[in-house]
Amino acid sequence: MAQQAYVTETDNGGSGPERRESGLRRLMNRLMKSRFVAGWRGDRRIWRRGIVLAALAVILALVMLLHAHIPNAVGNLGSLTETFLPWLGLLIPVLILLALVRKSATALIAVLLPAIVWLNLFGGLLVDRTGPGGDLTVATHNVNADNPDPAGTARDVAASGADVVALEELTTTAVPTYQKALASTYKYHSVQGTVGLWSKYPLTGVKAVDIKLGWTRAMRAVVSAPSGQVAVYVAHLPSVRVKMEAGFTARQRDKSANALGEAIADEPLERVVLLGDLNGTMNDRALRAVTAQMRSTQGASGSGFGFSWPASFPMARIDQIMVKGVEPESSWTLPETGSDHLPVAARVKVDTSS
Repeated sequence: MAQQAYVTETDNGGSGPERRESGLRRLMNRLMKSRFVAGWRGDRRIWRRGIVLAALAVILALVMLLHAHIPNAVGNLGSLTETFLPWLGLLIPVLILLALVRKSATALIAVLLPAIVWLNLFGGLLVDRTGPGGDLTVATHNVNADNPDPAGTARDVAASGADVVALEELTTTAVPTYQKALASTYKYHSVQGTVGLWSKYPLTGVKAVDIKLGWTRAMRAVVSAPSGQVAVYVAHLPSVRVKMEAGFTARQRDKSANALGEAIADEPLERVVLLGDLNGTMNDRALRAVTAQMRSTQGASGSGFGFSWPASFPMARIDQIMVKGVEPESSWTLPETGSDHLPVAARVKVDTSS
């Protein structure tokens, strides 16, 4: 039996075999016939316009690609750039929009450069890398010395289900409140200076860590978790400031970061977890003494950037959970408390033998 071909009207008034066009092809055809694109066709100036925009796109790409080479000699400009490096990506859609308005093919092509660089640097953070495993949950929170509700903050952190909790920026008057609020959940705890560690498992080898400040803002303890012993460090590095006359001032923070890095490098245990407010991001070269030897749980097993500060509109992740000899399984931020920082938490696998 002869097969009958289905035909349809063609553009030229004849007929031809019916073809199903893909949605993408139909969209492209409509776009090409639109007035906006039609205005570009036949216009040779689209390659000559937008040279300045193209140059700006190239500069943006170079800043992101070579951020480690931006000097810190003037106002610690390099560290300042690295602190907010992910936010440079917001300039990319702005450049695209300006290139379209300017009808510049040269600028549009140039914008591909910073887009590719940004995706290479941060594209992995857009993917959910959290896993279901892990045998120890840890959390850290800068509770803010001026916290109006320390008891409520303590309850919020305990409700996270963390086995080990580090708190920073503790004041002498607020410590008893935190101790009382956390006592029912955490049997073991130690406060050293302005930092403290609460644990469901025994703590041994507790000591202050000298980060060259003249007072205690870091400590170390061994947590005897069911899956093995872990050396846990808690640190609150000095704050950085942005001043009109001096730029991004962070000399004391950098000095303390180097001292903390040395202490961790000398740690005799293989399994190490660092919890705390480091007043710097993983991209900040000033923290290299620490970041060179440890992994960020957010970078390895988180979803998104995990920004933690300021709590009202997080723009940077300066509160860190970092590990070595321990496998990160998941990492996340916790809801806002009475502090200007968000708490951050992670689940890690201490027993990596299986």
